[in-house]
Amino acid sequence: MDKTKIWFLENFSMLQVLSPEEMKMMDNMASMRDAPKNQVLYFSEDSANSVYLLKKGKVKISKTSSDGREIILAILGPGEVFGELSITGQEKREEIAEVTEDAVICKVDLPDFEKMMEHNPKFNLQVTKLIGFRLKKIQNRLENMIFKTSEQRVKSFIKETVMELGRDILGEDNQKVVELRLTQEDISKLTATSRQTVTTVFSDLEKKGIIKYDRRRIFVKDMKALDE
Repeated sequence: MDKTKIWFLENFSMLQVLSPEEMKMMDNMASMRDAPKNQVLYFSEDSANSVYLLKKGKVKISKTSSDGREIILAILGPGEVFGELSITGQEKREEIAEVTEDAVICKVDLPDFEKMMEHNPKFNLQVTKLIGFRLKKIQNRLENMIFKTSEQRVKSFIKETVMELGRDILGEDNQKVVELRLTQEDISKLTATSRQTVTTVFSDLEKKGIIKYDRRRIFVKDMKALDE
């Protein structure tokens, strides 16, 4: 058995509900490979016949608008799953998945993934929750692009990221910290703003004592102030 692949799979929180026997089944189903920067894993209109798990690197999920503009839906890091909409009955991809930082990925064919969902109700629930969460997150981001200013979009992004991935500061109800895998360039793409706008907003928030940012993490000193 490929111990490296088993270790990789065990580090996905979504897979931790699987028994040791089921992990071996998943190991047999999955194929692991390196994917270099700029490689497109799938295009829109490609067959939606597999699910991907990202061990290392970054993957950008995007769409192309009717006027040819790129719309970034997500920039994913290690431990995340993508291509999951194939489970909903999507026959063709509606988005593009492109490697933006040399990656290591596992690919599981859709029939095998569905078999595992049928075999384990807890795993089925985990996958269902993931799909619902992703769709809601994308919907919120698209609504922000329509109804909010550039500054509001960046502040909303900080708040959503910290709420989703951050941890509380002991004894401080209104403070959180999050380890950041994204550059300011990534954030500008996710919020449909310029990098200069992101830099300006971050700098302004630091001067006001609302956040502290050091390229590896964001420490939010006043969560409520991000709504202003």
